[in-house]
Amino acid sequence: MTSRLPRDLHPVAWWVWAIGMATAASLTTNPFVLLLLVAAATVVVVARRSDQPWARSFRLYVAMAVVIVVVRVVFRLLFGGGYAGTVVLDLPAVPLPHWVAGVTLLGPITRESLLAGLYDGLRLGALVVCVGAANSLANPKRLLRSVPPALYEIGTALVVAVTVLPQFADSARRVRAAQSLRAGETGRVAGLRRFLVPVLEDALERSLALAAGMDARGYGRSAGLTPARRRLTGALMLTGLGGICVGVYAVLDRTAPRYLALPMLALGAAAAVVGLLSAGRRVERSRYRPDSWRRPELAVAGSGILTGVLGWWVARHQLPLAFPDLSTFPQVSAVSLLGVLVAVAGGLCAPPPPTPYAVVRPLPEQVVA
Repeated sequence: MTSRLPRDLHPVAWWVWAIGMATAASLTTNPFVLLLLVAAATVVVVARRSDQPWARSFRLYVAMAVVIVVVRVVFRLLFGGGYAGTVVLDLPAVPLPHWVAGVTLLGPITRESLLAGLYDGLRLGALVVCVGAANSLANPKRLLRSVPPALYEIGTALVVAVTVLPQFADSARRVRAAQSLRAGETGRVAGLRRFLVPVLEDALERSLALAAGMDARGYGRSAGLTPARRRLTGALMLTGLGGICVGVYAVLDRTAPRYLALPMLALGAAAAVVGLLSAGRRVERSRYRPDSWRRPELAVAGSGILTGVLGWWVARHQLPLAFPDLSTFPQVSAVSLLGVLVAVAGGLCAPPPPTPYAVVRPLPEQVVA
C-alpha cells in the first residue's frame, strides 16, 4: 500500500526504462512500431510527470523530433533519394561541380526515397522522445546523487549538461509571462529575438549558478590523496579505456585476432571497474535520505529492459517486420505490440508524483471582520 503513495521514483529506474525503449526504437525502421513507442512514452510522461521545471521540457523534445523528421525528408528532396521506384515529383536535376563528389541536387523524387527519409527520421525522432521522457520524469539533481563516487569530479559539467534544457523550458515560461505584461516589438524576427535571447541567457545562468554552488560546497572534492595513489588510479583508468577500445574494435572487425576481442574487452572493463572503485574510495560524501529501490523501481526498470530485449528479438528473428521493404505496407508483429504494452504497463507501475500542498483560502463570507 505504501508503494502507491505519492513519491518520486528513483531516477535511474526512469533512465533504464527510457534506454530500453530507445534500444527497441533503434533496432527498427517500422513506422508503426516507432509511433507506438512515441505514444507509449507520451502516455507515461503525461501520467507520471511532476510539477517541477524539468517536467515541462518534454514538449521541447517532441518539437525537436518533429523537426528532425521534417529535415530528414527535406534532405531527401534536395539531394535526391537514389531509390528506384514510383516517381511522385519530377524535379529538374542540378549537377554540382566535380569537387563535391558529383552530388546532384533535386532530380526525380520517388515514393521509396521519401519513405526512406521518413522512416529514418522517425527512428531518430523516437530516440529523442525517449531521452526527453527520461529527462522529464527523472529528477536531474537526484540523478547526480546516484552517480558513482569516482565520477563526482565531473559533477559540475554533468549538472550543466542535464539541467540546461529543463531550465530552458522553465525560463521560456517565465520570459513569456513577463513579456506579456509589457509592450514591445511584435514582429516575427524582433519578437523572436526578444524572446530567445533572455531565455537562453537565463537558462544558462541558472545552470551555471547551480554548478557554482555545488563547487563552492566542495562537490566531488577529495583531500589526502598521495601522488602514488593518483598515478595508480590514472593508470587503471587508461588501461581500461584502451582495453575497451581494442576489444570493441576486435569484436566489430572479424579479421582481427580473436584473443583481442572478448578477452581484451573483458580485461579492459575489469580494469575500468577497478579504477572507478579506486577513485571512488577517496571521495567522502554523506547522503540525506538516500534513494532506495523498491518494487515500483524494479517494475519500471524491468519493463524497459524487457522492451529492449523484445525489440532485439524482432530485429534478429523477424527482419522483414523490423525493417519493412519500402515498396510494401509495413506490418506489426505481436511481439512488437507486446514490447509497447510492457513499456506502458511498466511506466504506469510507478507511483504518482508528489504534489505541492494546496493553500486553502477562506471564502469571503467566512472572513470575520
